[in-house]
Amino acid sequence: MAEAYTIVFQPSGRRGEVPAGKTVLAAAQELGVGIEASCGGKGVCGKCRIIVEEGRFEKLGLVSGASHVSERGETEEKFFTEDELSRGYRLACLTQITGDLVVTVPEESRSVKQVILEKGKKRTFTINPAVKQYTIKLPAPTLEDARDDRRRLLDVLEEKEGLSGLTVDYPVLRTLPRTLRENDWLVTVSVWQGKEVIRVESGEAPHSLGIAIDIGTTTLAAFLCDLVTGELLSKASRMNPEIGYGEDVLARISYAMANEDGGEKLQRAMQDAVSELAAQMTGEIGRTPSEVDEMVLVYNTAMHHFTLGLDSRYVGRSPFAPAASDALDIKARDLGILINPSANIHSLPIEAGFVGADNVAVLLAEEPYNSESVKLIIDIGTNGEIDLGNKERLLSTSCATGPALEGAQIAFGMRAAPGAIERIEINPETYEPRYKVIGKDEWFPDISFTGAQGICGSGIIDVVAELYRAGIISKAGRINTKLDTPRVRKDDKGKAEYVLAWAPETAVHKDIVITQGDIRAVQLAKGAIYVGAKYLMEKYGIDHVDEVILAGAFGSYINKKSAMALGMFPDCALEKVQAVGNAAGDGARIALLNVEKRKEAAKVAREVEFIETAVEPDFQTRFMEALAIPHAKDEFPHLKEGDA
Repeated sequence: MAEAYTIVFQPSGRRGEVPAGKTVLAAAQELGVGIEASCGGKGVCGKCRIIVEEGRFEKLGLVSGASHVSERGETEEKFFTEDELSRGYRLACLTQITGDLVVTVPEESRSVKQVILEKGKKRTFTINPAVKQYTIKLPAPTLEDARDDRRRLLDVLEEKEGLSGLTVDYPVLRTLPRTLRENDWLVTVSVWQGKEVIRVESGEAPHSLGIAIDIGTTTLAAFLCDLVTGELLSKASRMNPEIGYGEDVLARISYAMANEDGGEKLQRAMQDAVSELAAQMTGEIGRTPSEVDEMVLVYNTAMHHFTLGLDSRYVGRSPFAPAASDALDIKARDLGILINPSANIHSLPIEAGFVGADNVAVLLAEEPYNSESVKLIIDIGTNGEIDLGNKERLLSTSCATGPALEGAQIAFGMRAAPGAIERIEINPETYEPRYKVIGKDEWFPDISFTGAQGICGSGIIDVVAELYRAGIISKAGRINTKLDTPRVRKDDKGKAEYVLAWAPETAVHKDIVITQGDIRAVQLAKGAIYVGAKYLMEKYGIDHVDEVILAGAFGSYINKKSAMALGMFPDCALEKVQAVGNAAGDGARIALLNVEKRKEAAKVAREVEFIETAVEPDFQTRFMEALAIPHAKDEFPHLKEGDA
């Protein structure tokens, strides 16, 4: 019997055992991982590009590297640059597996594109960017006026625009003589914060561009804006490339510590991703990345450290002290981001521990600190952040929800993509499901073939809530194996499962099931969120909230009734539960387009009270109570029949 090895595909998180000698492409096809291979795996199209990751992956429990695959031949080498070869690029169809492996499928090689939330709700704000442009005409030098070019530029800016004490960034100075003379001394000057000249262009130049990016643990959402009008010109999104080094931040911190160049790899992956997003968005509107004069980044504390190249080891251990928490302004060239090298990259402040700049951005967008009513804001992701309060007082905390709610650690879990089951209903009498698959308008069983491949986050929340409502699982989350339905069965190891979707008879894929372990993973995630919210309410001195705001991807796609039925957040009138989309991305855009909001963000970050819930003496007891569906003790009057 051939020896078998473990292979993990990122960013999908699919994992499986495959026999030695099988190609990575064959393994991907067997495990349902979509990789482009238009030539059918003959090694001639060069589209099945993958990256073989190097290092020890503690969270995954394996070591991966180039020695765990067959050697690269001349056929492969012609498809890659020297830089790509050094980074572990291979063709999946020609790469045989000889050991445990972690493989990243880059964006361009994925046959199934992810559905990533980019949109937020409509918001109004004042346009006051950090970068302003001035079109000026300089007098040409003469024997009587032999001022140097730099001084001539600065003198005119002071005389005509009232800008004094300016400096000129070095890359601008290098090309200044030629630029000034190209159009008879007519130039457009970009000035940052009224302090520094960061770009000089010949003639009347188009408006400066700015980019705001929400760097999530799992996804990136980027927004390209006109810095003069505030108009959203383009938007783009992709999976976070660092997933190849760990699905959650602790796994990535572990990777950075266990591998000498781990931190550098994490930062480089992000540098490349951000630069590619800039090139993609500017290309879509016929501009270039060099015209991007300002960027704002928001992220959780660990992603902040990875992106900025800061030592992350102490963020992952008590007392979770960050290297820097205040807002930072860093030159693009110093971060290796390929936009205007003189551009500034602004990093919003982080609050404390694992409550990062992304949460500050959410607060900036939602402004609970200006509200009369008490708001509970939940940004649900791999790392969840929770805020509670109003203009009188504001509290925050973080909770490790893990990747289960995004499809990882679930037997048939997958990211939100075509083929993922996203909505589910279960008949409490027949135990038969109805479900909708991304990419299909009709629901099963209205259509017999849905092409279902797995289940994504919104579907996971739906199915557990529906299993409980239908009486298939108990309050404790246990599957009732005594029900008279073929949908409930035991696997070959004797463990209970619910069959959500039968595999077609001609398909090689298996039935899509919800296992007892899946239900437990969801309980752990929702319990962490619920306990965090209840602690904040207790510290605030209230027994109910006026509003619940769901932010992030889940805030737009989950069924809020299912979320409350599951016990993801405390009881609230459902009409007071609202989804606001990508509030962190909105906050980043607000900070990009209005420098005064950056001051507001700094003030809020310092004033919000961070509550460390894990150190509470009764945390474990309360957490165990919150694992029950919807809760072991707490009442949910708004879930009564007719309201939910």
